[in-house]
Amino acid sequence: QLQLVESGGELVQPGDSLRLSCVASGRLFDHYAMAWFRRSPGQGREEVAAISWGGGSTKYADSAKGRFTISRDNAKNTLYLQMNNLKPEETGVYYCAATKGNGWGNGAPGMYEDWGQGTQVIVSS
Repeated sequence: QLQLVESGGELVQPGDSLRLSCVASGRLFDHYAMAWFRRSPGQGREEVAAISWGGGSTKYADSAKGRFTISRDNAKNTLYLQMNNLKPEETGVYYCAATKGNGWGNGAPGMYEDWGQGTQVIVSS
């Protein structure tokens, strides 16, 4: 089991960039595929991006392609999400999630066993 702590969320203007971080404590971080989910006001959790155990494979929601980049540093037990050209509709709480399973990146929150508490991102002028 991993304990996950997100950081980096803040109030930004439309078009700004932001990098989120998720630090994992626990053993064998590189045995887990990871993902970032967003929960916008009044909506369920949406998978924004996911990355494989070693970082060699990534998946993105259509809305994130070309603007968001997910990455990980297994030596630091840290997951990142670089978000560029942010839009107001991307306001929400961003969560990192971890799974040892093979269903990572399919969009289903239930595929992930471990979750952080989330970090708030507000995109507003």
